[in-house]
Amino acid sequence: MIGWESLSRLSPIFTRIWMKGTTLKDRFGNRLQDGALVIGVIGLGYVGLPLAVSFARKFRVIGFDTSQEKINLISRGISPILDVSSSQVAEVIGRNFFSTSDPSRLKECDAIIICVPTPLSPEKEPDLSYVRSACSTVASILRPGMFVILESTTYPGTTEEVVVPILERSGLRLGRDFGVAYSPERIDPGSRTYRLEQIPKVVGGIDPDSTWIASQIYRCIIPEIIQVENPRIAEATKMMENIFRNVNIALVNEMALIFELMGIDVWEVIQAATTKPFGFMAFYPGPGVGGHCIPLDPYYMAYKAKRHGFIPRFIETSGEINTYMRMHVINLIEKALKQVHIPVHRATIAVMGLSYKRNIDDTRESPSLKILEELISLGADIRVYDPYVRSVTVSGREIRSADSLEAALTGADCGVFLVDHDEFRTRAIPDFLHLMKHHAVVDCKNIFSKPEGVAYFGIGKP
Repeated sequence: MIGWESLSRLSPIFTRIWMKGTTLKDRFGNRLQDGALVIGVIGLGYVGLPLAVSFARKFRVIGFDTSQEKINLISRGISPILDVSSSQVAEVIGRNFFSTSDPSRLKECDAIIICVPTPLSPEKEPDLSYVRSACSTVASILRPGMFVILESTTYPGTTEEVVVPILERSGLRLGRDFGVAYSPERIDPGSRTYRLEQIPKVVGGIDPDSTWIASQIYRCIIPEIIQVENPRIAEATKMMENIFRNVNIALVNEMALIFELMGIDVWEVIQAATTKPFGFMAFYPGPGVGGHCIPLDPYYMAYKAKRHGFIPRFIETSGEINTYMRMHVINLIEKALKQVHIPVHRATIAVMGLSYKRNIDDTRESPSLKILEELISLGADIRVYDPYVRSVTVSGREIRSADSLEAALTGADCGVFLVDHDEFRTRAIPDFLHLMKHHAVVDCKNIFSKPEGVAYFGIGKP
C-alpha cells in the first residue's frame, strides 16, 4: 500500500486526486490520532527551540534555521539558549527531533510553525523580511494537505495580507490545498514559574477548520487553548498584551522621574500601593525596556493604526518615555561622578548587567547596549560584567564580560547596576566598595540600600 509520504513526492495533481473527498480537518485529525504527524519549526531561537523540543516528545519534528552555527550546536545536543537545557535537547535530538539548515527537509512536514524575528527598520517601521523569507521557503516546498502557523509577533493583518499571498505563489490555494493560522508566542524568557506548557495558547485560524486544526496540534503539548475568530484577533491579542505592559512601565517610569524631583522614593510608593487588594497592579521602573516584544510592539501597532488614519498618541508617548530612561541613566552617572569630582571622559565605569532582564542571557533590545554606546561616545573607559552574557558588540566593538563582579569593579570610579540578577541581589555595596577607586554607585533596579559615604543615585530614588 502506498503511504502518504510516498504520494507526497508525486506531483500536486496526483496528491490532490489522492486527497479528493478528504478535508484538511479529517487528514489532521487522523494523523494526530495515530501520532504520525510531522511538525516543522522555522527559527530555533527563544521561541522555536522550546516549541520544537516540546513537540518532539510527541511527534517527529524537523527544526530549520539559517544559522549553521546554531544547527551544529543543536545537532550535538547542545542548547544555544538558557530556557532549554542541553540535556533536554540531547533527549530528543536524532530520535524525534532533527535540526537542519536545508530547507528541502521541510517537505517531510505536515504542519510548519514559523518562529522568526520581527524587528524594526532604522526608521522604526515593521521589518517583516524574516517572515517573508520564511514564507517564501515554505512556498517552495508547499504541497496539498500542509498546514502553516505563524507565531512571530506582528501587527493585525499580517497573516492574511503578507503570509497567505506568499504561500499562494506556490500555485496552491488557501482552504482548498492548505490551511493557515496565527498563534502568538507567549514565551517568558528566564521564567521558572511559567513554562511553555503552562501558558494558555491563543489560536486564530483563517477559517473554522483551520482554527480547529491549529488548536488540536497545540493541544498535544499545551492543555489550555483559547480559540478566537480569526488571525487578526489573535495578532491583536499579542499587541494588547505587550503594549499594556509597555504603557504601564512608561507610567511608572514617568512617576519615578517626578518623585525623584520631589524627594520621594518610588519603590516605597509602589510597595505601599500593592497592599490595595483591588484596582492596582505593580509595575517597576528601570533603565528602559528590552526583549523582542515590548520595545517593538508599540511601533508595530502605531504603523498599522496610522494606515487606518488614526494617530496613536498614547502608545507612541509610552515608547518615547521608556526610550528616554536610557539617557536618564547617563544623567544619573554624570551626577554620581560629579560628587566624586571625576568627569565622564576620565572615568572608569563598570556596567553591571547586559541582558534585558534578570537571570537570562538575552540581550535583544537591551537598554544596556545604548547606555554603553553613549558612555563610549562620551569618552569613558568601560568595563562590563554579566554572569549570563559573555560579550556584546557595541558600535562595532566587542566588549567582553569580566570574569566576576569583583574583577569589573576593581579600580572603577563608578559602578552602574542596570539589571537585578540574583547574583547582584545577594551583595551589598560595602562588599565591593573597598575595591573601587571612587565610591560612586548608580542603582537602576533598587538592588541596594544606601550606605553612608557613597555617591549613591538610583532611578526613582530621592
